[in-house]
Amino acid sequence: MPQQPTGEVPPSDGALPDASAAAWGERPFGIYVHVPFCATRCGYCDFNTYTAPELAGAPGVDRTTFAGHLAAELTVARRVLGDRDVPVRTVFVGGGTPTLLPPASLASVLRRIDDAFGLAPGAEVTLEANPDSVDPAGLAALRESGFTRISFGMQSAVPHVLAVLERTHTPGAAARSVEWARAAGFDRISLDLIYGTPGESLADWAMTVEAALGAGVGHVSAYALIVEEGTRLAAAVRRGSIAAPDDDLMADMYEHADERFGGAGLPWYELSNWARPGEECRHNLGYWHGDDWWGVGPGAHSHVAGTRWWNVKHPAAYVARVQAGESPAVGREVLGGEDRALEEVLLRVRLAEGLPLALVPESGRAQVDAVIDEGLARRRADRLVLTRTGRLLADAVVRRLVP
Repeated sequence: MPQQPTGEVPPSDGALPDASAAAWGERPFGIYVHVPFCATRCGYCDFNTYTAPELAGAPGVDRTTFAGHLAAELTVARRVLGDRDVPVRTVFVGGGTPTLLPPASLASVLRRIDDAFGLAPGAEVTLEANPDSVDPAGLAALRESGFTRISFGMQSAVPHVLAVLERTHTPGAAARSVEWARAAGFDRISLDLIYGTPGESLADWAMTVEAALGAGVGHVSAYALIVEEGTRLAAAVRRGSIAAPDDDLMADMYEHADERFGGAGLPWYELSNWARPGEECRHNLGYWHGDDWWGVGPGAHSHVAGTRWWNVKHPAAYVARVQAGESPAVGREVLGGEDRALEEVLLRVRLAEGLPLALVPESGRAQVDAVIDEGLARRRADRLVLTRTGRLLADAVVRRLVP
């Protein structure tokens, strides 16, 4: 698993710096909930997740009671943020595999968010799920409890690709889950895909893209596989038993996906995300716009008005802290004006709406015309919008704009 960033030690009560506390509520506010449980660990995954054997004997860590610990952190959050009325515009429950918790437990977390802060009218409430962790009755209960959007981890429609990724569902399970979700009343459904898996051909990827389109969803995320240190996949690549992903092939895969999704009425709105207009993930747009959010759960990250912090990673340590009424945060950083400006460029250049040119620092403005002339971006009124080629080289573009 990746190491958490270093930073200053936050106070045990979680109190924010005065400037951030005073500015909370000036930006839209969302809540992320991290459920750290998985039935098995996929070979490529370095997320903060744990299987049952890995948690055997961990004090206080039980799927049937974990929702109560998440609720305890929400109590801390309400205390830290004070009494100001700032309703929650978006909720995103991710993991891990959130649907390993009973639907009633997930519903209780959503109720606690509503009780503590209030859900804004029309709030977007997203739940991540694996195709083999849902059934029709559970999906109906989740929809009834207030979840408005669901995202299934499809990854691939090709058996040998799923095998390399160590996914446990069958190729047709995602489409079946989409049908169940639609029948349960979900009208905003997303599929998550991965491309560049060792052994995956362009034809394999094309088959996955067509399967995702055939499911009729309004949103698709597609991420290039990254071989993360410490994973079983990284060890296999290091031994030479599995080939490393091919960068040129992954670029071809990205271009194919962009062509097919866009042609099917799902244009890109962020580097790795395509959606039918109006079905963009509002919660993730909040991240890219630099809005405020509180991350609940082990290892979750938060941001409020220029202060970023992160929770202790292990569920047992997390439970001990929140049950003692303490903040589970173990580190934080307060971003200065220059860092916040850099981050705003890094995030907003990713969006199809474009980077406002006013945000480009003076040191990088001479590069604006150059990246346009090189076909990496185009000017749209007062914004800089990456071309498809520019999206493939987005990090390089940012380094030129923020030297």
